Amino acid sequence: MRALVVARPGEPAALVERDAPVAGDGEVVLRTDWTSVNYKDAMAATGRQGILRSTPMTPGIDAAGTAPDGTEWVVTGAGLGERRDGGFAQAVAVERATAVRVPQAYGTRLAAAIGTAGVTAALSVLALERLGLPDGPVLVTGAGGGVGGFAIALLAARGREVHAATGRADELGRHLRDLGAAEVVDRRGAEPGRPLQPPQWAGVVDAAGGGPLVNAIAQTLPGGAVAACGLAAGADLPGSVLPFILRGVTLTGIYSVDLPAALRQAAWDLLVQHLPASTVESLVDREAGLEQVPALAQEVLAGRIRGRVLVAPGR
Repeated sequence: MRALVVARPGEPAALVERDAPVAGDGEVVLRTDWTSVNYKDAMAATGRQGILRSTPMTPGIDAAGTAPDGTEWVVTGAGLGERRDGGFAQAVAVERATAVRVPQAYGTRLAAAIGTAGVTAALSVLALERLGLPDGPVLVTGAGGGVGGFAIALLAARGREVHAATGRADELGRHLRDLGAAEVVDRRGAEPGRPLQPPQWAGVVDAAGGGPLVNAIAQTLPGGAVAACGLAAGADLPGSVLPFILRGVTLTGIYSVDLPAALRQAAWDLLVQHLPASTVESLVDREAGLEQVPALAQEVLAGRIRGRVLVAPGR
């Protein structure tokens, strides 16, 4: 089969012919109908270290495909493209316990379009709702990416006033409003501001990290909560404890790799409940074949993609 493979640490992925996988205990081999290019995948495919636990390995943390019996399954995270060969191949072996039946509303193509980005957004919304937010708008940072777009649509569908922060407000404003954003604002400053800033947000879904996350925490209303799910602006957290001890703000981390089956299914149930196929389709930026992934990965890392990039390994 054809697959993208990172042969050695620090090297970019290359398209090669390799043996098709064989199912082990508790596994099933899927024909990979569709996958997607996530931020992690872009890092791995361009040779950045810290994603793949060993080499040689095929990146790709998502896979939506067909089992030998004709059933369709989607796997997001679960070690794909990190601990084990991932979705940038024409076939992939997955653990049955981590696979979710593809919802009829989507098919494998739109299930891959949702992928880890949509699941992460759904987990963020579920986490904020479990914590209980005060009245007020919810901020979504990194709104132009996949996680941000899905978070906007889900929060708006749940009755929240959503403010979308992006560095491409002029370019993406109409698109983000179509997803449900009430306001589109310029990206929060990269440098941390004062420890306590005028409170604005009942909650935050933050895909940026770094200074934007620190500022969002400092602007959260008393009793509000912030879901941290990304690091596009940096992995550091150069902030203060003051929002936590003077305003009772909660910071919760969103982990989308190794999920209990019930939580994984709850995320997909939320997505099916609120996101029609047309909304998912509107978040697809483009489609590609395996040979185009390395170049597209550079665009993902540079923040030039709107929403999601789909990959059809069989092309």
